Amino acid sequence: QVHLVESGGGLVQAGGSLKLSCAVSGRTFSGYNMGWFRQCPGKEREFVASINWGGGITFYADSVKGRFTISRDNIKNTGYLQMNSLKPEDTAVYYCAAAYGRVGILRNEYAYWGQGTQVTVSS
Repeated sequence: QVHLVESGGGLVQAGGSLKLSCAVSGRTFSGYNMGWFRQCPGKEREFVASINWGGGITFYADSVKGRFTISRDNIKNTGYLQMNSLKPEDTAVYYCAAAYGRVGILRNEYAYWGQGTQVTVSS
């Protein structure tokens, strides 16, 4: 069984920064791509960023491009989302996800999900 656990969420003022982490554990699990999604109350879960196993391919939603950076440390089995210049509209529950195959931006491409971490940006 594979477990993903997010951490690093919290309350921050607009313009501030947060770094989310996603620890992957469980059975031998390698070669997977990782993604970050977010969801606001009453809205669909939306894509934020994704990265392939090697770290050389990344994708970002237009809304976060230039402000967020996705990365990973395969030795630690941990993924990261560095969020800078945060805006109130970035407020959401952030989820990390993992999958095999091509690195994607769609929810249904990801088989494994964490429980989420709340990020709140005050104006």
